[in-house]
Amino acid sequence: MPQPWQDTSLSAEDRAAALLSSMTLEEKLAQLAGVWPGSEVEEGEDVAPLQHEVSEAVDLDGLLSHGVGQLTRPFGTAPVEPAEGAAALARLQTRIAAGNRFGIPALAHEECLTGFFAWRATVFPTPLAWGASFDPALVGRAAELIGGSLRSAGIHQGLAPVLDVVRDARWGRTEESIGEDPYLVATIGTAYVRGLESAGIVATLKHFAGYSASRGGRNHAPVSIGPRELADVILPPFELAVRDGGARSVMHSYNDIDGVPSAANPWLLTELLRDTWGFTGTVVADYFGVSFLELAHRVAATRGDAAGLALAAGVDVELPAVRCFGTPLRDAVRAGEVDEALVDRAALRVLRQKCDLGLLDADWSPMPSALAEPAEAAESVESAGTPGLDLDPPGMRAVARELAEESVVLLADDGDVLPLAPDARIAVVGPLADDPAAMLGCYTFPRHVGVEHPELPLGIEVPTLFAALRAELPGARITHAEGCAAPGPGGPAGDPGAAASAGAAALTAESRLAQAARTAADADVCVAVLGDRSGLFGRGTSGEGCDAADLELPGDQGALLDTLVATGTPVVLVLFTGRPYALGRWSRLLAAAVQAFFPGEEGGPAVAGVLSGRVNPSGRLPVSVPYASGGQPWTYAQPPLGLRGDSSSIDPTPLFPFGHGLSYTSFAWERPEADAADLPTDGETTVRLTVRNTGDRAGTEVVQLYLHDPVARIARPVSRLIGYARVPLRPGESAEVHFTFHADLASYPLRADGTRVVEPGALELRLASSSADSDVQHTVPLTLTGPERTVDHRRRMVCEVRVK
Repeated sequence: MPQPWQDTSLSAEDRAAALLSSMTLEEKLAQLAGVWPGSEVEEGEDVAPLQHEVSEAVDLDGLLSHGVGQLTRPFGTAPVEPAEGAAALARLQTRIAAGNRFGIPALAHEECLTGFFAWRATVFPTPLAWGASFDPALVGRAAELIGGSLRSAGIHQGLAPVLDVVRDARWGRTEESIGEDPYLVATIGTAYVRGLESAGIVATLKHFAGYSASRGGRNHAPVSIGPRELADVILPPFELAVRDGGARSVMHSYNDIDGVPSAANPWLLTELLRDTWGFTGTVVADYFGVSFLELAHRVAATRGDAAGLALAAGVDVELPAVRCFGTPLRDAVRAGEVDEALVDRAALRVLRQKCDLGLLDADWSPMPSALAEPAEAAESVESAGTPGLDLDPPGMRAVARELAEESVVLLADDGDVLPLAPDARIAVVGPLADDPAAMLGCYTFPRHVGVEHPELPLGIEVPTLFAALRAELPGARITHAEGCAAPGPGGPAGDPGAAASAGAAALTAESRLAQAARTAADADVCVAVLGDRSGLFGRGTSGEGCDAADLELPGDQGALLDTLVATGTPVVLVLFTGRPYALGRWSRLLAAAVQAFFPGEEGGPAVAGVLSGRVNPSGRLPVSVPYASGGQPWTYAQPPLGLRGDSSSIDPTPLFPFGHGLSYTSFAWERPEADAADLPTDGETTVRLTVRNTGDRAGTEVVQLYLHDPVARIARPVSRLIGYARVPLRPGESAEVHFTFHADLASYPLRADGTRVVEPGALELRLASSSADSDVQHTVPLTLTGPERTVDHRRRMVCEVRVK
């Protein structure tokens, strides 16, 4: 007869409570931390902050009798064949369940920011590319496939998405973020959450909150942010992902806000997240975040103090391994320094989630679907793979290709060179032109873990742009020169691109430039391929801990571009980056410019398709591209004093604004109509706009809706995004776009406690092709009437969009 906690006829809450009542303190604490098998034997560089300083040996045998709460990165710590990894995980889960008296398995989590974080798994475009797509539906589809892949291998929780709104692009983790606009981040991020959760994977929102607003764009730096900015910019993506996305986990951030570390902030993790927003899932620590209360923030004197602060604030699970929530917390509870009720509160949440995942069911099996029933699994979910546990099947690559193609942004085009002629003489120049690493962000297995294993093949096919262009244009004469060394520190021999770097190093800088100039001069067009090499903690030019002093192109790439444009050959700049870089010095010298944000394993063919014209570009900038590196805007959504003015000699106006992107066809926007120009402060109206493709190519227009509030009681952004729509059209075809605007979308945090109001008065809706005033196509004046309203987390946060 099953125990009460195994009875699926009972609610998860009752089952978890029944189990909790039978557990000792040690058994409850065991559920509140992870173990990280394999991390203690790694001899390479850290893959988590201060990993080697904080990590301790794992005594798994000593832990088993009390149980194990979580398993950390069973696939993402060291390379393993997928089927072998799934089988090893199943064996470990069997051992864990058999080792404790209740038969409780661990919850296994893995990174999934650009796909399943495992060797041989599909690498999707980085989140900044998701933002560039302006396509929540496609991002959600990718997430569903990623979730199916995770679940097929025995993983339960994915550590994604990152919902940090970019405030300073010098921050190394800009590539992991979706963009600089809170509405774009919220809608794209929530779509990813829905996709992951629909596959049965617990989505984990990170980093809660304020991480991206650090001083100077430095990783792990303090955050000085006002309560209104916090409420209006930083929090909405998390709020929407909890409320509408159904996220079941949240990860606290490393930073403090005005001196209070997030891991020790009860207002953030309990009062706001749970009491106000109604979140019922688990709060997990960012890796070593509980220990950092003692070691970095210095708000705790001991491990036990750190555990008590985090637990009281609302942290339920210490990751990646037990250091504070084990013996130090046990001793603090027994000494009366920490209330055991706080342990019970966290353990109940963890056990309830394990019930929801089926881990406490009487018929639970450690065998993942891909190994237990491979044929059925492969048929039920496109991404579940084959009986051999194929983590990079054609269906996954197809969606990765589609997302990569939609995310490529055509920044500039003089109309004379692109699309490239099929028989042209093309010089492909740059250190990233023939480097697979150009496509891959920091949170991909090859760049995060694979670089520490020089004997390891890449595991997936990642065509370079040089190779992809040769396949795309077989009739063209395509030559190649590196021009300069790859940006950033050189990698080990097994690092993708290291061989190219070594070859370039054999030449002097002058001879490399001279060779590049000769190659370009002998061509009809030069494609300059520049950008970032991602890495960790200073081992790259973009990525976690790879913050930038300024937004100049890294290394010698600026000098290379100067050399190429001086040849007189038309230059098409292609950027593979994790952040925007200042391009003003070349703004009048380039024939065209193309931006791709680490577009994943199919990024080479996607960009080649844009250059050839097979793909009509439809990406739009999720972050502004600055004119000069010292005057970069920290976001387009500035109040009047944040924009260009006579009181400062620095002009922050970007070269290319948020939302910008060109196409090979043209579009006409007819004058819009609104159902009502006057509406109450709790009302709504629908705005209709007809868009027509007036060119000779099929293409996709991205219609953006911005809100302008002429007068408010606090300084407000001159304009901010509140809706958008992708509109695919054949030549001559038209479509009608409907935006349903609710007055709640005009709310703003009036008071310092974050209380939001909708006030009566004049508003203006701006239908635009970017955030720049010059790209506003039409305006729709509105007037809100009636009393001022106070709104809360139940307000309308999304503008409903239909394309007919």
